[in-house]
Amino acid sequence: MHIETQLAQHRVTGLRSRADAHRLATEAKPPVELRTRVGWTLVELGLRLASAPGPAPAVA
Repeated sequence: MHIETQLAQHRVTGLRSRADAHRLATEAKPPVELRTRVGWTLVELGLRLASAPGPAPAVA
């Protein structure tokens, strides 16, 4: 077998193994995006509630 053919097969094997490793890593990742969006939404809601003007104090 020619050396160029062996090198090409070696590259393909390496790329396949890297692709498999990447696929497995992305499947195992928890759904952080949704958790992050919900968390920032709650922070924004809390800031709105904290900065909203309350009822006027009663003057006696």
